[in-house]
Amino acid sequence: INTKPELEIYADDVKCSHGSTTGQMDDDAVFYLQARGIGKDSAMRLLMGAFATDVLEKLKSEALRDKIELIIENKLS
Repeated sequence: INTKPELEIYADDVKCSHGSTTGQMDDDAVFYLQARGIGKDSAMRLLMGAFATDVLEKLKSEALRDKIELIIENKLS
């Protein structure tokens, strides 16, 4: 996972910061889906997609959200 931001700062008086969060897959959630007949890989992709959707809902730009959703769908398929 590459969480290094690429920032271009042109003014000396600008302050910026960067945050990143990573974590482990919820084994209980994966198990729950597997117990209902969903394979492990599919369960993990489903949970990653749900997390991404939750984050993308906060974007104000619908065009940007749609573009990122397409990229994520391609990565998870």
